[in-house]
Amino acid sequence: MVQLPETFETRMQRLLGAEFPNFQQAFEQEPPVSIRVNKQKYKQPISLPTVPWTDSGYYLSERPSFTLDPLLHAGAYYVQEASSMFLEQALKQTINLENPLQVLDLCGAPGGKSTHLASLISKDSLLVSNEVIKSRASILAENIAKWGSGNVLVTNNDPRDFSRLPNFFDVMVIDAPCSGEGMFRKDPQAINEWSEENVILCARRQQRILSDVWESLKPGGLLIYSTCTWNEAENEQNMNWLAEQENAQPIKLDIDQAWGIVRSEILGVEGYRFYPHAMQGEGFFLAVMRKAGEPEENYSSGKRKKYKLQEAGKKEKALVQDWLINSEDHKWLQHNETIFTLPESIFEAADEVYQKLYVIYGGTQVAEVAGKKVKPLQQLALSQLLNADEFVTAELDMEQALRYLRKEDINLGNSGTNWVFFTYKNIPLGWAKQIGNRINNYFPKEWRIRMDLPAELPEKSVLK
Repeated sequence: MVQLPETFETRMQRLLGAEFPNFQQAFEQEPPVSIRVNKQKYKQPISLPTVPWTDSGYYLSERPSFTLDPLLHAGAYYVQEASSMFLEQALKQTINLENPLQVLDLCGAPGGKSTHLASLISKDSLLVSNEVIKSRASILAENIAKWGSGNVLVTNNDPRDFSRLPNFFDVMVIDAPCSGEGMFRKDPQAINEWSEENVILCARRQQRILSDVWESLKPGGLLIYSTCTWNEAENEQNMNWLAEQENAQPIKLDIDQAWGIVRSEILGVEGYRFYPHAMQGEGFFLAVMRKAGEPEENYSSGKRKKYKLQEAGKKEKALVQDWLINSEDHKWLQHNETIFTLPESIFEAADEVYQKLYVIYGGTQVAEVAGKKVKPLQQLALSQLLNADEFVTAELDMEQALRYLRKEDINLGNSGTNWVFFTYKNIPLGWAKQIGNRINNYFPKEWRIRMDLPAELPEKSVLK
């Protein structure tokens, strides 16, 4: 039997009553494994059990070696805990996702909720995905690039920096750093690190985060707040505190009783709790609050004379504009030798973010241009906007794909001088340059698979 902290057990007995033995028993079971599919890339039927509160989540019967699945590296799916996919219900039930929105994922790394948000919002919406820790922000940018949406900016800022963008966001998602009680089964080390003192410290830090960013949420805007913990101090009590401090209004969601999600309510603030004995997932809490005031139109500063983002030159643009589908709908931009694009519809708001925050990645990175020489970038290969018809394509089998992802050379058995576009199961993986009989592997060094390939490779991908 897993040894849980005594004070934690006492509190959970109070919260769960007669269900506590079942809750305790759940810690002896293996955590479920779930993925969320990028249906803009993988459009084939999927014969896996579904996560009921999302249209793109699926359960696996066991945990495979995800590193050895090329489709993961291609951004065809994301490995994500099922409970946190409930974010989809919070959005669909509270806002019209077909409208152009400005959305903030404040604590974005490693990218689960950000890639989910990117799949849910319209192409005319802007998602700002932030991470305060620099090393984690780089991982977030990598996962955003692999997902390939093209209307996302990745920032590396402290929450207080967002006060520079007052009344800017329609939706704010805060998956707050917490004491991690919901991870006890998945990460036994979390048990050793837990204490009542840390719970109090986390609750205070969460309040500080909420205070720091609240000004950047529009009047009438939505806050979706979540944690992977169960204590009231970090959950319902913090939402009560926000209601008192800012006159925020709680919003109730409809949930199917069969899902096993538990409603909780303290002083009128309703939250949604996920317990491992009641549903297939780990510990999670979510609540939705609306900022007081009337909703405003999307941010628009009007045409400014000076932008931080610089347009690409006509000659440079002409070299690469056919590489994107619907390229006329995009603003073609250049920073040093890198050409990238943003949807025309979000350019004004995106430029404001570039002016006020530290952006480490944005839009669709297309190419590096030096004179008449053009090198397509890995981010373009993984973009949902790529016009693959412009390139020579080579389909790889499992072993070839994994060796490519290890940054090994791939022999195609022919010759030429073209950029070659590698795919696996017809889903893009990245670039190589053919020079005669030799192939130069252009997969990013920092993204490569570092593990040695086993003697027996998986027979198929997770999805096929």
